[in-house]
Order: sequence, then C-alpha cells, then structure tokens
Amino acid sequence: MTAPVDPVREAAFGAWPGRAVTPLPAAGRARWMAGVALGGQGSYASANRALITLLSDLDRVTGALAATTIASHRRQLGGHAAARVLDSRALGLLAGAIEGAKDPDGGDPDGGDALGARSDALLGLAADALGGGRLGEARRMLARARRLGDTRWRAGVRLAWVTAEVELASGAPEAAIPPAESAVERARACASVRHQVKSDLVLAAALAARGGSPARARALLDDVAETGVRHGLVPLVWPAHLLLAEVDAKNADRHRAEAMAVLRSVLLATDPAGRRLAADSPWVPKPVAPTR
Repeated sequence: MTAPVDPVREAAFGAWPGRAVTPLPAAGRARWMAGVALGGQGSYASANRALITLLSDLDRVTGALAATTIASHRRQLGGHAAARVLDSRALGLLAGAIEGAKDPDGGDPDGGDALGARSDALLGLAADALGGGRLGEARRMLARARRLGDTRWRAGVRLAWVTAEVELASGAPEAAIPPAESAVERARACASVRHQVKSDLVLAAALAARGGSPARARALLDDVAETGVRHGLVPLVWPAHLLLAEVDAKNADRHRAEAMAVLRSVLLATDPAGRRLAADSPWVPKPVAPTR
C-alpha cells in the first residue's frame, strides 16, 4: 500500500513547494516543515511567525531546527550576522542530543532530527562565516559538518552548495564546479524541486564565474527563473535574473528590472526585521525598500 502524502512535507521537501500550508500545524516538527515551506516561497514574515514559537519548544531538537531555518531565511536577506546568532543557538540547544540511528525519533529521511539539525547548524555557520568574509572559519565549519557524517540527501546537497560557494568566494571557480555538479546530481535523485532549482543556481554561478560556458550557464538560469516562478520559489528567481544580467548582456537591463521587481515582492512579504537586514546588507541590491 502506498503511504499517504503528507502535504506539509511535500511543500517543504517535495515536488510541490508552492503548495499552501494553511492552516498551519499547531506545533512540533510539522510546524517546522511549514516554516521551511513558507520561507522557500519567500513568505518570510509568515515563516517567522510559524517558527518563532518553536524556539522555546520543550523538544530541543525542534527548537534547533526552527533556529537554523530562521537563520537560513535571514541569510537569504543578507543578514549573516543575525543568522550566526541563531545557528550558534541551535548548536547550544543540541548539546547532548542523541544522533543518527539512536535518535529517539528513529531518524527522519529529510533530516528533521538531531543529526540533521546539527548538520544544518554547522553548514549554516559556514555560510554565515562566508558572508562575513571569514573563509578560514567557513572551511573549518565545513570540515566539522563532513566529520558529522550525515549522509542523507539534504545534508549532502547543502554541504555541496556551501563548499561550492566557499570556493567561489576564494576566487577559485574551477574548484567550485565539482561540488556544484555534485549538488545537482544529488538533488536530481531526491524529490525536492526547491533543492533541484537551488542546485542549478549554484552550478550556474560557478560556470558564470569560471567563464567559457555562457550558453550552459544561461540555459540553467533561464530554467531556474522559469521553474522558480512556476513553483513560487521567488527567493531563487531574483538572484537568477541578476546572474542572467551578467551572462546575457544584451538583455541585462531587462534582467535587472525583473530581479528588482521580484525582490520588492519578497520584501513586501518580509517582517520588519528582515527588511532592515536587507536594507543594510551589501549582498542585497539597492534600492530595495518596499513602496508601502
């Protein structure tokens, strides 16, 4: 008998990332997954409301998962320092938590358990350090995440993303391509459309930085933009258009205008603290303030 589809898990880690997750689950890991899905849709204010109540959950693993997810959303708005506080909090919550096969939940295929939360926190701290220009720290966090040994799909894809991004920030686009290709391969083997689209974006960024493959980079970015719009993954659409402005120079103005329009729509769905982070961030293009 086929197992029933969990609509919230499907939105967070499956084939329908744009699916509505209302009414929100009242608590627990289901509410965490709803927050993941809402953030993937760019509804950062709604995601924050869903997740903030979980930070003080009696289940410390749920609290840690919520913290790393809010941190991820803050990073997507350029708030790496704010994200670092949350990722560090998650590691503190996980002190002494049972991992892997001994997890009291029996393990979760999508990493919604102690081992997955610790992987999220370490990879988040690596990305936080990267955004702050601390490449040595980022590499140390990546090494810790590898030693942790979470071999499930989500940890593997995210490890490949951050590895590629560290190489790009280090001025080594050629070294970024193998992990970016690995992320694409791993993501294709899972059900998550969101992770597939993000992996294509990371690979396109590596190809564009290396040079010599503009056609492939452009094809990937066109697909990211189209698929992102179709599935409501707007946080991936505006970076795709910014990269398209670099690899499709004759249409650069149109791509930049598209990027700014999508970014403004994201900020309209963002809580005030998130908008302030975006306004202050060197990583987010300006002007970005919503008009209402």
